[in-house]
Amino acid sequence: MLKGIRIIEVEGLGPGPFAAMWLADMGADVICVHRKGGGVTPGMPERSVLDRGKRSIELDLKDPEDIKVFLALVATADGLIEGFRPGVMERLGIGPDACHAVNPDLVFGRMTGWGQDSALSETAGHDLNYISLSGALWYASTPGDTPLTPATLVGDIGGGAMYLVAGMLAGLLRAKTSGIGTVVDAAIYDGSAHMMNLLMSIRQAGGFGETRGQNLLDGPHWSRSYACADGGYMTVQCLEPKFYAQFLQFIGLSEDADFKRQFDKSLWPTLTGRLAGIFASEPRAHWAALFDGSDACVAPVLSPDEALTHPMNARGTWVEQEGVLQASPAPRFDHAPAWHPQASPERGQHSREILAELGLYKE
Repeated sequence: MLKGIRIIEVEGLGPGPFAAMWLADMGADVICVHRKGGGVTPGMPERSVLDRGKRSIELDLKDPEDIKVFLALVATADGLIEGFRPGVMERLGIGPDACHAVNPDLVFGRMTGWGQDSALSETAGHDLNYISLSGALWYASTPGDTPLTPATLVGDIGGGAMYLVAGMLAGLLRAKTSGIGTVVDAAIYDGSAHMMNLLMSIRQAGGFGETRGQNLLDGPHWSRSYACADGGYMTVQCLEPKFYAQFLQFIGLSEDADFKRQFDKSLWPTLTGRLAGIFASEPRAHWAALFDGSDACVAPVLSPDEALTHPMNARGTWVEQEGVLQASPAPRFDHAPAWHPQASPERGQHSREILAELGLYKE
């Protein structure tokens, strides 16, 4: 889908590399500029899944000669992704103005937590901090419990990388039709708040308030996870009455007067306790088999390794190559060739190749 598009990625952490991986998954030529002489980021593998399908060149962005190489590379690109704190790229001499001077239609993607210009833009933070201030963490718990940490998916990936990619694609479309470049200011704070608009629409209709445990998706007995006898878990979320009726039928509660009162908030805590006891009486496999193929909206909680072997994975959503488990690209496109895991480059693996393309390689 993005064949012929070149993206320059300045080595970073989390959402920036993820966004660049996604663009590479869709066919873009992504060149990652790794720090010359840099080591592997603590907690990350030497050849990360996030680098799959990319090419790598090592440059020292504090070296004037390497800055010239960087700008020569930028001149050939359609887009750029960086994730430094605001002002760092400018101090290096490769901010938007410098890059647009050599490539006016460049889409300059900037990934931060707090945004380029905000009360906290100069302040450190992480995924959990961004989504806590944006409001996105508010409903991430059951009544009375401390909000849980949702493993970077809501902030870094959902509110960050996804919005950066959407902004990059919009910028690329604009550049194609107008020849004008743009700067994409993707902030995790903004994106995670924007994702709340579905809940805000439910709130507008009176279905969601600020009190946890009293809303349609975070309070009912039919919208939560339950522990099973073997330590596994099942999810239940049968919102619509027709699906709820199927759920009651499968679990043997169709004639229970209290369970028939699906939307009676006063009964939710009691009915949650009753369901907890029922689910705890059998192992996860029992419940998974019972509800399999039904419209009761019940599913087991699987680990990524378990998802790999589940029948749903006939789609090839999860793949394993050389012992590395990873998810295939999404979404899917018709007429696209079958996808296979792409290799992740070693640092600087393509330096000579890329310099030769620029006419800058010297023996």
